[in-house]
Amino acid sequence: MPLGGLSRREALRSGACGFGHLALLGMLDSVGRADEPVSPGSSDERGPLSSRKPHFKPRAKRVIFLFMHGGVSHVDSFDPKPELDKWHGKKRPGETPLSFDNLDGTLMKSPWEFRRYGKSGLPVSDLWPHLGSVVDEVAFIRSMHVEQVDHGGAVLQLHTGSAVFPRPSMGSWLVYGLGSQNANLPGFITISPQLYHGSSQNYSSGFLPAEYQGTPFGETNTPAKVAGFQNLRPLTPLTELQRLQLDFARRANLKHFELASDDARLQARIEAYELAFRMQTAAPETTDISGEPQDVLDLYGIDQPSTDDFGRQCLLARRFAERGVRFVQCSHSYKWDQHGSIRGDHARNAAEVDKPIAGLIKDLKRRGMLEDTLVLWGTEFGRTPITQGKLADRDKVGRDHNPYGFTLWMAGGGVKGGIAYGATDDFGYFAEENPVSMYDLHATVLHLLGLDHTQLTYRYSGRDFRLTDVFGRVVQDVIA
Repeated sequence: MPLGGLSRREALRSGACGFGHLALLGMLDSVGRADEPVSPGSSDERGPLSSRKPHFKPRAKRVIFLFMHGGVSHVDSFDPKPELDKWHGKKRPGETPLSFDNLDGTLMKSPWEFRRYGKSGLPVSDLWPHLGSVVDEVAFIRSMHVEQVDHGGAVLQLHTGSAVFPRPSMGSWLVYGLGSQNANLPGFITISPQLYHGSSQNYSSGFLPAEYQGTPFGETNTPAKVAGFQNLRPLTPLTELQRLQLDFARRANLKHFELASDDARLQARIEAYELAFRMQTAAPETTDISGEPQDVLDLYGIDQPSTDDFGRQCLLARRFAERGVRFVQCSHSYKWDQHGSIRGDHARNAAEVDKPIAGLIKDLKRRGMLEDTLVLWGTEFGRTPITQGKLADRDKVGRDHNPYGFTLWMAGGGVKGGIAYGATDDFGYFAEENPVSMYDLHATVLHLLGLDHTQLTYRYSGRDFRLTDVFGRVVQDVIA
């Protein structure tokens, strides 16, 4: 409340020679940070996005996150269950935690055969033959589990670590902790982000300073072929005039910033103006794939009807990553929620992403980038081994959500290739052997990038927050 017509800040600034205001600024600047804060106007023009030292030697420098929205069926993809073949059409023994009323507990074997690939001999279903060709680079975590059975909560937990509270996204935490490697591009880019479940919270900076939020490349669900950064084209082609305008705005903003130094939005706006100016030159070259050789375009399935969209996302992710973008997310649209028609819909979905994903891993490897690029493939939960709908309706039967046990995988970036860690029960319902929570996954991702998840904190509302909350362990057995 104003004090005699003065705000608290003005009273502290004007009284006692400003010593109260000086103390206030010191307290405001004492929030937890991964490194020393850099203020606008300092010698480092990149400010908060300047590159920072990790806590220890990293195995990876960057992350490419491949998000399959809806819930990919692990028992039809990467977690074969011979017992399902034996029990097909029978009721699952024991109590079953049913999420929807129309589940009667009837077990269903996978419609797809599993084949062994590579030197490791890991089994992968016929949904994913291209991924099978690079399976020796992949570490499957077959014992994932989450706390939410609904899409909204599970998607948020995968992206932010929390299923119920607004929190910074995984990408924002990484850029906060490590900064960006390229002054001319954002540190965190999400390509064609999804409209559904969580929406912008999935790439939000939450209570972290706004400059750490993800930058969308393309609006929600925009096809990758026509996607782009918004508001990047200058109103005038005269770069010198634009530079004068930005310098004038920067001086005015910095003067105001001295009076409102706790305004994170103002600091983010100053940084955004400068980054956007630099991106005008860097971004068009980065996002123009017309110079890529035909064999590279073919590797990703570009200009092929089923794979073109996700292939472009994966190729753009590689181009962003090789130019120093710290965290890139590719999102396959909300198609994997097969409560019905799992045979047709899962087959179509996998055909859209399988070749581009394998192409990405092959391309990264031959460029020498896979060893320090962590590829993370994720979905919010798996699907039940029991049917949803009648088993006799072969083309209509589906599977329900299963948060109790499912599969995610990682490749590159210091991860052991050609392994399967953890296990679900004989039917694929519950994580039984070496269960891995989402907190554990996040702790492991941070560790691979040289960050101690217990030390990467930010003080907000009187408490030190972190991506893993008060939980999380590093899954050492998947690290090379």
